[in-house]
This record gives sequence, structure tokens and C-alpha cells, in this order.
Amino acid sequence: MSDANAGQPPAPDFDRMTRDIADVPAVEVITTVAVHLMSAAAVNLGLAEEGPQHKDLDEARKLINALAGLVTASATEISSFHAAPLRDGLKSLQLAFREASVVPDEPGQGPGEKFTGPVFG
Repeated sequence: MSDANAGQPPAPDFDRMTRDIADVPAVEVITTVAVHLMSAAAVNLGLAEEGPQHKDLDEARKLINALAGLVTASATEISSFHAAPLRDGLKSLQLAFREASVVPDEPGQGPGEKFTGPVFG
């Protein structure tokens, strides 16, 4: 008798994975997602080692908007200890976007500024 799954990786244990994520504090999930958004935005701004090779300002704008929404919405929930560095990173990305743009957005119209208000250097 042959096993139909022979040579294939075992199926994921979704019950265990669900229990594992339930043990992760919300602040950790929120900050992890924010860091991923920041990293992806930085790459799309051309700030990675490869620089302009991955530069895509349209993608960067979307990621910065998502990050701004997340940071703004969660700031009161995760405390200023966690929110302050996220806000700083967000502002840095917003300023980098403005610098990378050939035609910069008007103050208050840049990525994420509908959530954060105008960003100035």
C-alpha cells in the first residue's frame, strides 16, 4: 500500500498556528506590521542598498498611506513608548518621499498626510 502524500511536506498545523498567534500581544503584531510597511516603503523610495533599481514612488505612496493609517489609528492603543518611534519613522519616510519626488506634493497632500497633517522638515 502506497502513501498518497509520500515525498510531500506535511500539511501545516493550523490549530497550532492559531494558538501561537493568539499568544502574541497586539502591540507586537501592530509594531511588526508597521516595521514591514516601513521597510517596504523605504525600498520603494530607493533607500535600499540597490537604490534606484527598486524605486517606485506609486508603491511607496500606498505603503506610506497604509503606515500612516495604522500608526494614527493605533497610537492611543499601543502607548507613546511604542508609537513615538513609529511616528518618527513615518515622518522620515514622508520627508524622503517629498525629496524623491520630481514634483513634490503640496503640504498636506503627500502620502499619509491626510492622517498626520502636513509634514515639514
